[in-house]
Amino acid sequence: MLPLWDATVVQALRTGERLEGWHPSFPRDDDVDATGVWRENDPWGPRSILVDGLVCGSIGFFGPPEPAADGVPEVEIGYGLVEEVRGRGVGTRAVLWALTHCDREGVRVRASIAPDNAASLALAAKAGFTTVRGTNDQGELVLVRPVAQVQR
Repeated sequence: MLPLWDATVVQALRTGERLEGWHPSFPRDDDVDATGVWRENDPWGPRSILVDGLVCGSIGFFGPPEPAADGVPEVEIGYGLVEEVRGRGVGTRAVLWALTHCDREGVRVRASIAPDNAASLALAAKAGFTTVRGTNDQGELVLVRPVAQVQR
C-alpha cells in the first residue's frame, strides 16, 4: 500500500519537521519538492513508499492526466527512495502498483530520467516504458509507457 499524503505530512515536509515512522534518511530533496504538486485527496498526488513500516520514499504523478498532442490522456510519474533501501525491488513494486491505476483509467505514462541513472532506467524498462520521446530541459530522457489494454 502506498498511502496518499495528507496535510500533516505535507506540512512536516515543508517545514522540516520529522514525523514518527520516517526513515532517518527521509525526506530527500525530491520528496520535499513533491509537496509543490500536492492537493488534498488527489489520487494522482504524492504517496509514501513504506519499507519495513518506515517511510523510505515517495511516488506520485505531477498532476492529473491531461490530453497529450495526440489526444490520449497522459501523466508524468515521479518516484524515489532513500539510498539504504535501493536495489531491493521496492521501487519497481511501487511503480507497478501506481501504473495499475493508470491502466484502469486508460492513461499513458511518461517518466523523465537522467541518462546516467541506470537503476531508474532499468526500472522503467521493467515497467514497460518502451518509447524514448527525447530529452527535457534538464537533459533527462523522456520515456513513455503506452496505454495498457486491460479487460474491463
